[in-house]
Amino acid sequence: MNERADSGNVNGKEPILAVAGVHKRFGGIHAVRGAHFSVAEGSITALIGPNGAGKTTLFNVITGFYPPDAGMISYQGRSIYGKAPHRIAQRGMIRTFQITKALRAMPVIDNMLLAGSRQPGEHLHSLLTQPRASRRREAEVRERALELLASFDLDKKLDDYAGTLSGGQRKLLELARALMAEPRMVLLDEPMAGINPTLGRRLLEHMQKLREEDGVTFLFVEHDMDVVMNQSDEVIVMANGETLIQDKPEVVRADPRVIDAYLGGGGVAEKAEASPPAESEEHA
Repeated sequence: MNERADSGNVNGKEPILAVAGVHKRFGGIHAVRGAHFSVAEGSITALIGPNGAGKTTLFNVITGFYPPDAGMISYQGRSIYGKAPHRIAQRGMIRTFQITKALRAMPVIDNMLLAGSRQPGEHLHSLLTQPRASRRREAEVRERALELLASFDLDKKLDDYAGTLSGGQRKLLELARALMAEPRMVLLDEPMAGINPTLGRRLLEHMQKLREEDGVTFLFVEHDMDVVMNQSDEVIVMANGETLIQDKPEVVRADPRVIDAYLGGGGVAEKAEASPPAESEEHA
């Protein structure tokens, strides 16, 4: 592991996420082996590696969907090791999935409203004792949903069922839903997979805009090397469940360990990621 992975300091900013010595096993398969890296606040960081390298498993561990077996995970300077997914989301870290999780039998607008933070219905007492404040918050949530749908060019689809959207539109909807929770950090699992180039460019433009205007941090898994090299501040490389290097894209591109990892394949972790435990279906 090179020294830049310990710094997590891009453009002088301190890490928002730090991962050290994280392990995850599935029976006899060691899927993640001491992963170690950090992500600077306000950065766009790519996590790459050959198939089976342990990337999605590590995402699931960081965001609470799989319990870690060992290590340290901190977010904004506080431990999130072993925390439940909804607790991590409440702290401002949201993830999307390689296979979109939109509620297909619900209209687009309802998908958005369901993902809104600080919903009045979450607290029955406040709903009953402060009806005016509850109605005001409902209006705020709806207004934010409409603004986000408009910014993602989905406002004309708000009454359509999510299941009728194209794959690319569902990717945009999932990112828009994630933003309903007003996150400080978003983890994207293969955001470019299965979408056409036009929608892909639009998604990347939104990432850059959210980083520049709102300071949102992004960590994303991606196989498209053009996207990785052109969109990332730093790149983390995994192979066989281990982190090999973290550095700027041009440094990573030329590193012989990275070249060898891609030519040599994913190794034992590939078996673990081929049939991991079933994930939960829906998370805001």
